[in-house]
Amino acid sequence: MVSYADPSSVEWVESGGGPLIAIPEVVLPFWTGADGDELASDYDRACEVEGLTGLLPVGNATALVLGDEPAATAYLPEHTTFVRWFAGESERELLAEVPAALDTAAWGREVHWQVPGAVILFDAAWPGEESTKTGHLRIPLAPGRYAVRATHAEPGPETWLGLVQLRLLGR
Repeated sequence: MVSYADPSSVEWVESGGGPLIAIPEVVLPFWTGADGDELASDYDRACEVEGLTGLLPVGNATALVLGDEPAATAYLPEHTTFVRWFAGESERELLAEVPAALDTAAWGREVHWQVPGAVILFDAAWPGEESTKTGHLRIPLAPGRYAVRATHAEPGPETWLGLVQLRLLGR
C-alpha cells in the first residue's frame, strides 16, 4: 500500500488549459494534437468531448479523454483510478480522501474502453510522438476491455476531486 505522506509517491500531469488524454502507446504517432492540418485538429476533437470522460478513435484504437475542466491528474494503480485535483489544501489531504470518495461516489454513466496495453496520459494539445517530452504518465494497463466511470466528489469542505475509475471486464 502506498503511503501518501511522501509527496513524491504520486506523479501528477497537468495541461495548458485543455483536456488530458490517455492514448494507447501503440497508436501515439496517430495523434496530431493541436498541429492537425484539417479543419478540426485532434485537440479540437478532444475539446468537444462533453462531460467528465469521452472516447475518441485514434488509429486502430480508442483514446480516453478526461474532460470537464483542466486539473492536475494522477493515476492510483491500487484503485485503478485517475484522481483529478480540483481543490484541496495539500496533496496528502486530497489523497487521504480518495478511499472514502470511492466508497460514496455517485457515478455517472459507464462507457467501455478497449485497451491494447499501456497508455500514455498527457495534455491533448501535444502530438503523440512528442508526448513523452512533456509532462506525462505511462500507465501499464493489461490489454482488455475496461468499464470506465467518472464522478465529482467533495469528501471535505475544502477538498474537491474528480475520479475516473477503470475496471477490467475481460481480455
